[in-house]
Amino acid sequence: MASAPPPPFSASVIEQVCKILGDEVTGSQIPNLIAPFNRTPESPQEQLLSKWKRLFNAVVTVQNRIRDGRPLINLVGQVMTPARFSSQADFDTTRALVSEKLLLAGFSVREDGKVVRAKAASTVAEAQARADDLRAELTRRQVHPDVLAFCRAELLQQNYFHAVLEACKSVADKVRTLTGQQGDGSPLVDATCTLSSGPRIVFNSLATEWERSEQTGLATLMKGMFSTFRNPAAHAPKVVWATSRADALDMLTLASMLHRRLDDATIR
Repeated sequence: MASAPPPPFSASVIEQVCKILGDEVTGSQIPNLIAPFNRTPESPQEQLLSKWKRLFNAVVTVQNRIRDGRPLINLVGQVMTPARFSSQADFDTTRALVSEKLLLAGFSVREDGKVVRAKAASTVAEAQARADDLRAELTRRQVHPDVLAFCRAELLQQNYFHAVLEACKSVADKVRTLTGQQGDGSPLVDATCTLSSGPRIVFNSLATEWERSEQTGLATLMKGMFSTFRNPAAHAPKVVWATSRADALDMLTLASMLHRRLDDATIR
């Protein structure tokens, strides 16, 4: 027996989902996206509206006529086709955002982009946590965007082992970019940040003993991060050197702090 059609979605859920989807499509794509469920072509006036409003109007018009939620599910399924996205990270981010809204109505988006029934979330916080608890935690910690640029896909897939490796790479990459110095890991830090090197990267004026201690401490933190996280992750099998979610988030917070200090440093 065929499953019953989904119940109508509230106007607020439709609006929030359409705002997310509108950022992923072009205006010229909208007629083809809404054609499978909306047989009435848009008027010239409707085509002048914002993208999300055009999607919203098409979904609501048909939902009011057929009195079920198939139009929104159809639209999400079309836009969330993985092949439409330029990277896995972009797809995962959008999928989490859409699922967060749909979970309030008892639906979510699978890894293949299809909408499926799910246990309804009772609060926005629950929906966000179930859709992407890592995004919520990273946002709360205000992790530096240059860290996330290197490991967003791995984190969204809960691949903490490789997320740690990529986050460490992000710090080394910034040091190389700032100084033009080649190398990696501890040798790179020794050549650019230690007092004995006549540091290329200075985190303060180095005028007092405590400032020189801070310089040494930050260089030591970078070297310690590479030794503790990057070297084992790069050389040990994943089954041997497991990384927990808590350890990964703490390491990302450390990498984030180092990025912010590098952003504020003076390059000599």
